[in-house]
Amino acid sequence: EVFHKSLKQNTALGKAPVRRVVTQNNHVFAALFAFFKLECLKIKRKLKHFALRSHLYLKAIRVAYEELQVLKAA
Repeated sequence: EVFHKSLKQNTALGKAPVRRVVTQNNHVFAALFAFFKLECLKIKRKLKHFALRSHLYLKAIRVAYEELQVLKAA
């Protein structure tokens, strides 16, 4: 159950607005690959999936904010 919950919520498996079979297959493969990478990071960092996801989001927001500041200064 933890696998399914994490796969749906952390890798956006259920949020794919796709209709074609090829696109669905690609999305499922990308979601499984993202889950695998999350598992590797989970083991390496000793964090749960949701804590790891929030940490990644915060880091991405910081990088985006710094880029915005650079663009404003230019």
